[in-house]
Amino acid sequence: MSNGHLFVISGSSGVGKGTILKHVMQRMPELQFSVSATSRPPRPGETNGVQYFFVTEEAFRQMIEHGAFVEYDYHMGNYYGTLKSEIINKTKEGSMLLDIEPVGALHVREIFPEATLIYVAPPSLEELENRLRGRNDTSEEQMKLRRERAAWESTQMEKYDYVVVNDILENCVENVLHIIREKMEE
Repeated sequence: MSNGHLFVISGSSGVGKGTILKHVMQRMPELQFSVSATSRPPRPGETNGVQYFFVTEEAFRQMIEHGAFVEYDYHMGNYYGTLKSEIINKTKEGSMLLDIEPVGALHVREIFPEATLIYVAPPSLEELENRLRGRNDTSEEQMKLRRERAAWESTQMEKYDYVVVNDILENCVENVLHIIREKMEE
């Protein structure tokens, strides 16, 4: 990487990553956010290169074969991945954030060892479940899967440079901002 720093944010579904990232980006507009590629079709209102880079499944597979991704995953019938070129190009212009699950984050670390990995943890797995239930959009089967996934993800925290607990949103946002600013000054 040249001029910018690479920050990878991970955390379980329902921990508040999206809200935290929104606040961080508002307070540090100089940060860039990585746009992932996907093989799913765009939803109404989505623009290629803004929400995602939309490609066909065949094109995505060819990109995999050519090593275009730092990490990728196949779920819900579609591919999703982080392009190496996106990281390389954007970090030439400044620092950037990635929102990636733990397996992908560790792949990023392999290719970009200087990346800073930040894990956002819930105050407890019980509180995480309460937050997910509060959404009123999660079936019991999905809840069980998310609990299991969150339990596994919590075992990965030790592989991160920083762990920030999202107990009080503003405190969590301030902690993430402090880490980013400190690393950017190094």
